[in-house]
Amino acid sequence: MPSLIRHAGLLRDKTSPERARVSPVELFFDLVFVFAVTQLSHTLLNDLTLRGLIETTFLFLAMWWVWIYTTWVTNWLDPERALVRLLLFVLMLAGLVLSISIPTAFTSGALAFAAAYVFMQVGRSAFTIFALGTASPNNTRNFQRILAWFVLSGVFWVAGAPAEGSIRFLFWAIALGLEYLSPAVGFWVPRLGRSVTTDWNVEGEHLAERCGLFVIIALGESLLITGATFGKLPVTGETVIAFVIAFVGSVAMWWVYFAIGAERGTEHIAKADDPGRLARIGYTYLHLLIIAGIIVGAVADELVLAHPAGHVDGKTALAILGGPALFVLGAALFKRLSSSRFPLSHLVGLGMLAVLAVVHALLSPLALAALATATLVMVATWEWVSLHGGRSAHPG
Repeated sequence: MPSLIRHAGLLRDKTSPERARVSPVELFFDLVFVFAVTQLSHTLLNDLTLRGLIETTFLFLAMWWVWIYTTWVTNWLDPERALVRLLLFVLMLAGLVLSISIPTAFTSGALAFAAAYVFMQVGRSAFTIFALGTASPNNTRNFQRILAWFVLSGVFWVAGAPAEGSIRFLFWAIALGLEYLSPAVGFWVPRLGRSVTTDWNVEGEHLAERCGLFVIIALGESLLITGATFGKLPVTGETVIAFVIAFVGSVAMWWVYFAIGAERGTEHIAKADDPGRLARIGYTYLHLLIIAGIIVGAVADELVLAHPAGHVDGKTALAILGGPALFVLGAALFKRLSSSRFPLSHLVGLGMLAVLAVVHALLSPLALAALATATLVMVATWEWVSLHGGRSAHPG
């Protein structure tokens, strides 16, 4: 009994009216990943090649995986407890090492990146097993399985760090592939069996708020990057217009996400028979596209500010159109979880972006960015009008 009380004391009180509240220490932890978002966008901007895109995408997937798993853990653990806070502070320090290593992760910073990543994933999972103890047997067994998978993937992370070039990437691709595969197979481990999502006592409101705040952080960071870039440039008509377009685009993304999707997603998960499954799909996977869209959009804003005139090359077009496309697609799929149909406004928006992709060579970077932003504004406005026109159950 003393062991049960000791372990249960680290868990959130599910009977408390504030059980889903996001605590200040969680927001403090998220600030580390503001730096990670900046590092990722700058890494892609500095290497706009196919290899640079693949490597940055890989690093983004790793960064997202470590953040979302920590978010899931704080769905059960109480950040107001001293030991849980200490865990988050230790993870923050490792997260800073991870973020600092992003630009050199495939060269001189490989060992630092891999060591920080494995430490965060394995250490957090082991602590969670201790914290859950016998207070939540099903979840304890779940995290025992998760720990086993992270230990296995950790072998490939560490083994790949001292390797070179394609060998390192192969080892790391196996490691990250194992981690992304594990939820799909229920973290199956011999003798420990398989996890089922119905065993997860998910607090949908907490997950929704954490992911929503991360969207705000990513959008805010993209605005800061844009502002810093604009401040270093000569003030001309073109740079002013590019700056305004970047700002309006960020506002439109915010509107698309928060007008209906975030709140409705919370309510839908709370009422679902299997909230764990919906939360895994909606927040663990679909938000990948949303955050990726914001990061690529930030890269596009910097490219347009630096070179607003002339013809659009393929790389610039990919950034200008790819960011909004990823964001709109992710938002649409997320909203589809709590609706009977795919949002028509988002489908039309994706179609408009596809048309712009066909004719991009006829436009300047500034003109293409303006039309891409206009598409985001159209999607946001259409959905807003539909929502406030008495058809909230089936947004446009």
